[in-house]
Amino acid sequence: MQPGESAATYVQRLAVEKAEAVGARYKDQDDDGDPVTVLGADTTVVCEGEVLGKPVDQADARRMLEQLSGRTHQVLTGIAAISRRATVSEVEITQVFFDLISEQEMTTYLASGEPLDKAGAYGIQGYAARWIPRIEGCYFNVVGLPLARTMELLAKAQEGVSETVAPL
Repeated sequence: MQPGESAATYVQRLAVEKAEAVGARYKDQDDDGDPVTVLGADTTVVCEGEVLGKPVDQADARRMLEQLSGRTHQVLTGIAAISRRATVSEVEITQVFFDLISEQEMTTYLASGEPLDKAGAYGIQGYAARWIPRIEGCYFNVVGLPLARTMELLAKAQEGVSETVAPL
């Protein structure tokens, strides 16, 4: 993150940068006359103002899960679609409500290895689903990619509707 950058601005910026980096590799390719369209995305978890990326080890995963336990947090995904006709980007935000995690469940979950490759140290579609009584927003955003919003942005980029929705 850059100094003073919000989590929403951060994930949106990274999504655009990822799409631009890949798009630059294909800028001269045009197999069928249609413009090449590239999708970039980046997701993070924010709890009480702290950005929680992927844990570096078991201890870091435990720290994150203890922070999430019994609290509500946000999952933010920046999405960017870039074509020769347009660049569009937005941020999808989902509120996730976590129940308290018992020490026994924490130990079992950490031993599974599942938390180590996920932002916020959990996957809603896995073992951690038991701690999530509800969400507000897009389930697919928490899984990894908000599909409806992604399809909307891809269509806009291909149609040449250039717009960026500033993050909240």
